[in-house]
Amino acid sequence: MGRTDNDTTIQELKELVDTFSKDRNWQRHHNPKNLSMSIVVEAAELMEHYQWERDGQPNQQEVADELSDIIFNCLMFAVGQDIDIASSFKSKYKRLLKKYPVTIFNKDNDSLKDYDRIKKAYRKGTP
Repeated sequence: MGRTDNDTTIQELKELVDTFSKDRNWQRHHNPKNLSMSIVVEAAELMEHYQWERDGQPNQQEVADELSDIIFNCLMFAVGQDIDIASSFKSKYKRLLKKYPVTIFNKDNDSLKDYDRIKKAYRKGTP
């Protein structure tokens, strides 16, 4: 378990959480609704570490643990829904490149007006 991001695959992580769940017979609880709600709950727990933080940084290990809880639930969701994370991510990334072009969003221009305009058009179904 001493491996890092550099030498661990997404599939290995998916297998870990799947085995963990099966060993505890938790699959019966892991429907899409429950897992999606768990992702949000864990995200809220991560946000709590920053809610009133002003002068310092929250405990790094606690933050890492909360992020791991989010990832755990995301992986469980992917396993249960048979989602190939890498393929899905790359596909979404390609769409994000088109949606937020570097010609508009770059170091010289980070206008919230552009973001709002694109977001509104996206929600209406127009690019």
